[in-house]
Amino acid sequence: MSLGGNLSVNLASSNLIGLAVFTAMLAVGQLLFKKAGLAMRGLPLRDGLMVLAQVPAFYAAIALYALSTFLWVWLLSRVTLMQAYPWVSAGVIIVPLLSALLFGERVSATYWLGAGLIVAGIVLTQYSIRP
Repeated sequence: MSLGGNLSVNLASSNLIGLAVFTAMLAVGQLLFKKAGLAMRGLPLRDGLMVLAQVPAFYAAIALYALSTFLWVWLLSRVTLMQAYPWVSAGVIIVPLLSALLFGERVSATYWLGAGLIVAGIVLTQYSIRP
């Protein structure tokens, strides 16, 4: 399979590592956004925005998302979107687990079933790609 006529699907370990790093960057960014959101919890919008402007986690999240965007574009120059995009769904598993650990949010038994299905979907999509 080729991308744009000249780029073959490349399952090289460097690409898989890059995809894993990208996924981790998005997950950490979400946790930083949550931390920033907690700083403005219960405040009226105007006051909340004033507080948010002073929360370093907010700026760290924005910077991390900017860096992850550059990494994403670089990854897309090396692999197909069909290979890369399922990795984004891994964040649906990672973020709630880390938010349970860091913020005490509850993870239900049903969540685990859904997480298992997502993992199965990621594995199936990665193995369905033929070079």
